[in-house]
Amino acid sequence: MSSCLSVDHLVRLVNGRSRCAGRVEVLHRGQWGTVCSDNWNSFGAIVVCRELGCGNAVNAVKRAMFGPGSGPIWMDEVRCTKSESTLKKCKSKGWGKHNCNHAEDAGVICAGNPHHEGSMRLVDGGSRCAGRVEVLYRGEWGTVCDDYWDMSDAAVVCRELGCGEAVDAVSEDHFGSGSGPIWMNYVHCSGSESTLKNCTSPGWGDHSCDHSKDAGIICSGVRLVNGSRCSGRVEVLHGESWVTVCDGDFNQQDAEVVCRELGCGSPVEVLGAAAFGRGEGQVWSEELQCRGNESQIHFFPVLLCVFLCSFLCCIASVRLVDGGSRCAGRVEVLHRGEWGTVCGDSWDMNDATVVCRELGCGEAVDALRKAHFGSGSGPIWMDNVGCSGSEYTLKNCKSTGWGKHNCNHVQDVGVICSGNICL
Repeated sequence: MSSCLSVDHLVRLVNGRSRCAGRVEVLHRGQWGTVCSDNWNSFGAIVVCRELGCGNAVNAVKRAMFGPGSGPIWMDEVRCTKSESTLKKCKSKGWGKHNCNHAEDAGVICAGNPHHEGSMRLVDGGSRCAGRVEVLYRGEWGTVCDDYWDMSDAAVVCRELGCGEAVDAVSEDHFGSGSGPIWMNYVHCSGSESTLKNCTSPGWGDHSCDHSKDAGIICSGVRLVNGSRCSGRVEVLHGESWVTVCDGDFNQQDAEVVCRELGCGSPVEVLGAAAFGRGEGQVWSEELQCRGNESQIHFFPVLLCVFLCSFLCCIASVRLVDGGSRCAGRVEVLHRGEWGTVCGDSWDMNDATVVCRELGCGEAVDALRKAHFGSGSGPIWMDNVGCSGSEYTLKNCKSTGWGKHNCNHVQDVGVICSGNICL
């Protein structure tokens, strides 16, 4: 008998000085809304703080202490016993049923979790793992300008927030324009930093930008464990915990979404029976009901149930074409569902080393330019690639930015690797 938990309703705290204090908002049917403070008490605050991984509840506040919200008021007369795992499990009048206005919006102050409590957040992206990048400095949240913003910077933010792999580094206020100070510009991360604040930049507030250039990121919120970057046991981020996705209803369409979200191309095989080992802690299975064309696992309703663990093997997000084997050829990269080429400006053996490692093709033998394996077609996704040679995927190397180049396909790069060492 399966034990099921709906997680399509999420909770967040807004307009506080950290992600562990603020106005309570819940996500229902794709829209964020507030909670009325009628009967709001410490039991509700305890549930919210626990759900967010924010430590103990300090205070349950009323009367829009953190400012009135907008949009729907989703919950009223909330009655928690404090043992619930999520606020949506507490009793209430029912979704959208209330006799309140936003002057009565409820709030929470939590003690905070030192491991997760920090100076970084993602805003207006629909989950805590996607959105506009905002940094806390001197008690005030501000944005990051997108000059030189790339996947190495995104990788640091995703790691700092515990949000899995970086899927995309977006620019030009993709998630809407922020307000207040622009704290960082010309951010340059190697990708190994523990926090964005450790990356190189001109200095706090030193910029020539406006909010139309606010940077954003999309993190996976999903990971593959005990295999490689593109194969392993499937786990998704729920609140502050990684939970195992299981094989009750996990199918090819679900696998396509996971592989796409991780930048791993198309699924090769979906297997069950804990082929990559059993996960630790709570083991859940996902009834995802994916169509297969969604861009992210968290962009559609999720129902989790207890079953055996599933795992997934995807192909990589880079391939070698027209070279006679899978370990030699023109370099092509998968971005936003479309394969494109790489321009030869600055292309060298460090870059080839990363490609060969990512494909499991042994050592790099040669890094080739000028369409040695023929000219490609479609977009030229990367130019001025600058890998150190230690990156685990070409997408994590520095470049001009997705689709930014001054090339044509006669400059398409290629790679020759020593051979297949892992299959």
